[in-house]
Amino acid sequence: MNDLARHIAAALPQTQCTRCGFPDCASYAQAIASSQADINRCPPGGTEGVARLSLITGRPITPLDTSHGIERPLTVAVIDEDWCIGCTLCIKACPTDAIVGSNKRMHTVMEMYCTGCELCLPVCPVDCIALEVVSGERTGWQAWTDAQAQQARERYQQRLQRTARDSVEHDLLLEAKAEMKLADLTSHSLHTDPDTLNKKRSVIEAALARARAQRSKTPD
Repeated sequence: MNDLARHIAAALPQTQCTRCGFPDCASYAQAIASSQADINRCPPGGTEGVARLSLITGRPITPLDTSHGIERPLTVAVIDEDWCIGCTLCIKACPTDAIVGSNKRMHTVMEMYCTGCELCLPVCPVDCIALEVVSGERTGWQAWTDAQAQQARERYQQRLQRTARDSVEHDLLLEAKAEMKLADLTSHSLHTDPDTLNKKRSVIEAALARARAQRSKTPD
Protein backbone atom coordinates (compact mmCIF):
# COMPACT_ATOMS: atom_id res chain seq x y z
CA MET A 1 0.00 0.00 0.00
CA ASN A 2 1.48 3.37 -0.99
CA ASP A 3 1.40 6.54 1.13
CA LEU A 4 -1.72 7.93 -0.56
CA ALA A 5 -3.63 4.69 0.01
CA ARG A 6 -2.53 4.66 3.66
CA HIS A 7 -3.79 8.21 4.18
CA ILE A 8 -7.08 7.31 2.52
CA ALA A 9 -7.44 4.17 4.63
CA ALA A 10 -6.88 6.24 7.78
CA ALA A 11 -9.87 8.40 6.77
CA LEU A 12 -12.19 5.39 6.50
CA PRO A 13 -14.15 4.15 9.54
CA GLN A 14 -12.75 0.61 9.13
CA THR A 15 -16.09 -1.15 9.52
CA GLN A 16 -14.96 -3.68 6.87
CA CYS A 17 -18.59 -3.83 5.77
CA THR A 18 -17.86 -4.33 2.02
CA ARG A 19 -20.72 -1.98 1.05
CA CYS A 20 -18.28 0.01 -1.09
CA GLY A 21 -17.99 -3.03 -3.35
CA PHE A 22 -14.53 -4.03 -2.16
CA PRO A 23 -13.58 -6.84 0.26
CA ASP A 24 -12.31 -4.47 2.96
CA CYS A 25 -11.44 -0.86 3.72
CA ALA A 26 -7.82 -1.26 2.64
CA SER A 27 -8.89 -2.53 -0.78
CA TYR A 28 -11.24 0.42 -1.21
CA ALA A 29 -8.47 2.82 -0.19
CA GLN A 30 -6.13 1.31 -2.77
CA ALA A 31 -8.83 1.54 -5.44
CA ILE A 32 -9.35 5.24 -4.68
CA ALA A 33 -5.60 5.88 -4.73
CA SER A 34 -5.31 4.26 -8.15
CA SER A 35 -8.38 6.13 -9.49
CA GLN A 36 -10.36 2.91 -9.76
CA ALA A 37 -13.14 4.01 -7.39
CA ASP A 38 -14.95 7.21 -6.40
CA ILE A 39 -14.64 8.73 -2.93
CA ASN A 40 -18.38 8.61 -2.18
CA ARG A 41 -18.95 4.88 -1.73
CA CYS A 42 -18.61 4.54 2.07
CA PRO A 43 -21.99 4.78 3.85
CA PRO A 44 -20.50 4.38 7.37
CA GLY A 45 -18.28 7.41 6.73
CA GLY A 46 -21.20 9.36 5.33
CA THR A 47 -21.02 12.95 4.11
CA GLU A 48 -18.14 13.83 6.41
CA GLY A 49 -16.26 10.81 5.14
CA VAL A 50 -16.56 12.06 1.56
CA ALA A 51 -15.25 15.45 2.69
CA ARG A 52 -12.27 13.82 4.42
CA LEU A 53 -11.41 11.86 1.30
CA SER A 54 -11.81 14.99 -0.83
CA LEU A 55 -9.18 16.80 1.24
CA ILE A 56 -6.75 13.90 0.85
CA THR A 57 -7.28 13.22 -2.85
CA GLY A 58 -8.09 16.69 -4.14
CA ARG A 59 -11.22 15.38 -5.79
CA PRO A 60 -14.47 17.38 -5.58
CA ILE A 61 -17.01 16.57 -2.88
CA THR A 62 -19.95 14.65 -4.32
CA PRO A 63 -23.11 13.31 -2.70
CA LEU A 64 -22.88 9.88 -1.11
CA ASP A 65 -23.62 7.19 -3.68
CA THR A 66 -26.77 5.67 -2.21
CA SER A 67 -26.48 2.59 -4.41
CA HIS A 68 -23.94 1.47 -1.79
CA GLY A 69 -26.17 2.36 1.16
CA ILE A 70 -27.23 5.42 3.12
CA GLU A 71 -25.65 7.23 6.04
CA ARG A 72 -27.11 5.87 9.27
CA PRO A 73 -26.48 5.80 13.01
CA LEU A 74 -23.94 3.32 14.36
CA THR A 75 -25.46 -0.05 15.17
CA VAL A 76 -24.20 -3.19 16.85
CA ALA A 77 -25.39 -6.74 16.34
CA VAL A 78 -27.37 -8.44 19.08
CA ILE A 79 -27.97 -12.20 19.12
CA ASP A 80 -31.22 -13.63 20.49
CA GLU A 81 -29.58 -16.34 22.55
CA ASP A 82 -32.84 -18.26 22.93
CA TRP A 83 -32.89 -18.88 19.17
CA CYS A 84 -29.17 -19.24 18.48
CA ILE A 85 -28.31 -22.78 17.33
CA GLY A 86 -24.55 -22.40 17.60
CA CYS A 87 -23.81 -22.87 13.90
CA THR A 88 -20.70 -20.56 14.05
CA LEU A 89 -21.51 -19.01 10.64
CA CYS A 90 -21.72 -15.52 12.15
CA ILE A 91 -18.38 -16.04 13.90
CA LYS A 92 -16.76 -16.88 10.57
CA ALA A 93 -18.36 -13.83 8.90
CA CYS A 94 -17.38 -11.27 11.55
CA PRO A 95 -14.38 -9.22 10.35
CA THR A 96 -13.32 -8.11 13.83
CA ASP A 97 -13.86 -11.31 15.84
CA ALA A 98 -16.58 -9.55 17.82
CA ILE A 99 -18.66 -12.71 18.20
CA VAL A 100 -17.70 -15.41 20.67
CA GLY A 101 -19.03 -18.95 20.98
CA SER A 102 -18.39 -22.42 19.66
CA ASN A 103 -20.10 -25.13 17.65
CA LYS A 104 -23.55 -25.93 19.05
CA ARG A 105 -22.99 -23.42 21.84
CA MET A 106 -24.71 -20.09 22.32
CA HIS A 107 -23.00 -17.13 20.62
CA THR A 108 -22.64 -13.62 22.04
CA VAL A 109 -21.61 -10.31 20.46
CA MET A 110 -18.97 -8.23 22.25
CA GLU A 111 -20.47 -4.80 21.67
CA MET A 112 -17.20 -2.88 22.07
CA TYR A 113 -15.71 -4.68 19.07
CA CYS A 114 -18.74 -4.77 16.75
CA THR A 115 -18.55 -2.32 13.83
CA GLY A 116 -22.14 -2.75 12.71
CA CYS A 117 -20.95 -4.17 9.39
CA GLU A 118 -24.06 -6.39 9.12
CA LEU A 119 -22.09 -9.27 7.55
CA CYS A 120 -23.43 -11.63 10.20
CA LEU A 121 -27.07 -11.02 9.27
CA PRO A 122 -27.37 -12.84 5.91
CA VAL A 123 -25.46 -15.93 7.08
CA CYS A 124 -27.61 -16.62 10.13
CA PRO A 125 -29.92 -19.54 9.22
CA VAL A 126 -32.45 -18.80 11.97
CA ASP A 127 -32.52 -14.98 11.74
CA CYS A 128 -31.66 -14.58 15.40
CA ILE A 129 -29.44 -11.51 14.91
CA ALA A 130 -30.78 -7.97 15.08
CA LEU A 131 -29.17 -4.52 14.93
CA GLU A 132 -29.37 -2.08 17.82
CA VAL A 133 -28.67 1.65 17.40
CA VAL A 134 -26.00 2.81 19.85
CA SER A 135 -25.26 6.35 18.63
CA GLY A 136 -28.68 7.96 18.98
CA GLU A 137 -29.32 10.29 16.06
CA ARG A 138 -25.61 10.76 15.28
CA THR A 139 -24.60 9.31 11.90
CA GLY A 140 -21.44 8.82 9.87
CA TRP A 141 -18.25 10.07 11.53
CA GLN A 142 -20.38 11.83 14.14
CA ALA A 143 -21.32 8.37 15.41
CA TRP A 144 -17.85 6.90 15.04
CA THR A 145 -14.50 7.90 16.56
CA ASP A 146 -10.96 7.66 15.25
CA ALA A 147 -10.13 5.44 18.22
CA GLN A 148 -12.92 3.02 17.28
CA ALA A 149 -11.73 2.97 13.68
CA GLN A 150 -8.18 2.20 14.78
CA GLN A 151 -9.39 -0.58 17.04
CA ALA A 152 -11.46 -2.07 14.22
CA ARG A 153 -8.50 -1.91 11.85
CA GLU A 154 -6.22 -3.66 14.36
CA ARG A 155 -8.73 -6.40 15.12
CA TYR A 156 -9.34 -6.98 11.41
CA GLN A 157 -5.61 -7.25 10.73
CA GLN A 158 -5.21 -9.64 13.65
CA ARG A 159 -8.04 -11.77 12.25
CA LEU A 160 -6.39 -11.87 8.82
CA GLN A 161 -3.13 -12.99 10.40
CA ARG A 162 -4.87 -15.65 12.47
CA THR A 163 -6.87 -17.07 9.57
CA ALA A 164 -3.77 -17.12 7.36
CA ARG A 165 -1.84 -18.95 10.09
CA ASP A 166 -4.69 -21.43 10.60
CA SER A 167 -4.83 -22.06 6.86
CA VAL A 168 -1.10 -22.81 6.68
CA GLU A 169 -1.32 -25.14 9.68
CA HIS A 170 -4.26 -26.94 8.09
CA ASP A 171 -2.40 -27.33 4.79
CA LEU A 172 0.70 -28.64 6.56
CA LEU A 173 -1.39 -31.20 8.41
CA LEU A 174 -2.93 -32.41 5.15
CA GLU A 175 0.51 -32.62 3.56
CA ALA A 176 1.83 -34.67 6.47
CA LYS A 177 -1.05 -37.12 6.09
CA ALA A 178 -0.43 -37.38 2.34
CA GLU A 179 3.28 -37.98 2.88
CA MET A 180 2.48 -40.70 5.41
CA LYS A 181 0.29 -42.47 2.87
CA LEU A 182 2.95 -42.15 0.19
CA ALA A 183 5.50 -43.76 2.49
CA ASP A 184 3.40 -46.92 2.66
CA LEU A 185 0.75 -46.58 -0.02
CA THR A 186 -0.05 -50.29 -0.14
CA SER A 187 -1.29 -50.42 3.46
CA HIS A 188 -3.28 -47.19 3.04
CA SER A 189 -5.12 -48.28 -0.10
CA LEU A 190 -7.83 -50.76 -0.91
CA HIS A 191 -6.14 -51.40 -4.23
CA THR A 192 -3.38 -53.95 -4.78
CA ASP A 193 -2.82 -53.60 -8.52
CA PRO A 194 0.64 -52.05 -9.08
CA ASP A 195 -0.51 -49.85 -11.97
CA THR A 196 -3.42 -48.49 -9.93
CA LEU A 197 -1.13 -47.80 -6.99
CA ASN A 198 1.38 -46.02 -9.23
CA LYS A 199 -1.37 -43.83 -10.66
CA LYS A 200 -2.58 -43.01 -7.16
CA ARG A 201 0.98 -42.22 -6.09
CA SER A 202 1.39 -39.88 -9.05
CA VAL A 203 -1.84 -38.07 -8.18
CA ILE A 204 -0.78 -37.56 -4.56
CA GLU A 205 2.72 -36.43 -5.51
CA ALA A 206 1.30 -33.93 -8.01
CA ALA A 207 -1.10 -32.58 -5.40
CA LEU A 208 1.73 -32.18 -2.89
CA ALA A 209 3.86 -30.38 -5.47
CA ARG A 210 1.03 -27.95 -6.25
CA ALA A 211 0.41 -27.27 -2.56
CA ARG A 212 4.11 -26.59 -1.90
CA ALA A 213 4.41 -24.36 -4.93
CA GLN A 214 1.35 -22.38 -3.89
CA ARG A 215 2.66 -21.96 -0.34
CA SER A 216 6.02 -20.73 -1.61
CA LYS A 217 4.24 -17.90 -3.44
CA THR A 218 2.37 -16.81 -0.31
CA PRO A 219 4.08 -13.92 1.52
CA ASP A 220 4.91 -14.48 5.19
